[in-house]
Amino acid sequence: MNPAKKGPVVAFQGEPGAYSEEAARTWFGEDVETLPCREFRDVGKAIAEGRATHGVLPVENTLAGSVGQALDALLETNDRIVGEVVRPIRHCLLALPGAKLEGLQKVISHPVALAQCLRFFADHPGIAAVAVHDTAGAARLVSEGGDLSVGAIAPEAAAKRYGLAVLGRDLQDRPDNSTRFYVEIGRAHV
Repeated sequence: MNPAKKGPVVAFQGEPGAYSEEAARTWFGEDVETLPCREFRDVGKAIAEGRATHGVLPVENTLAGSVGQALDALLETNDRIVGEVVRPIRHCLLALPGAKLEGLQKVISHPVALAQCLRFFADHPGIAAVAVHDTAGAARLVSEGGDLSVGAIAPEAAAKRYGLAVLGRDLQDRPDNSTRFYVEIGRAHV
């Protein structure tokens, strides 16, 4: 945690540009300091170790249901839930500039995001869905990979962050797709 910073530091699962980071900014404001974590359990660890004062975890989605790993991670902590954020989830198909939908062979994303876009994959049976650790992380991997046949399902903000083109918007199966995020605080900060 940055000792010169007096405000909260919010841990979230994923990489910069993830939906969980957007939820943190919704609750705490655009200028909040965020701390990306690889796994859901790492959010609680960051709070316990004092690297973060708060955490944000996705716990339920209208299409995919409960996010079991996030709920399990919450149960392993002594943190207190202090609020919730419900955010609309609008999945975009991202790829390298110059890539075309018809040239994609593989689309990567978090398993929960892939489960929210089943109609897209049914409509494009030649595209394989491949699970990775995070939506924004998928965008970063596509950006770094340099392969025009690989795309990512991620937030539009991730396209801007990682220099990708948006090949499609609103890939989610229903327009009312949203995710409930819990805001947690460590006991030391109560």
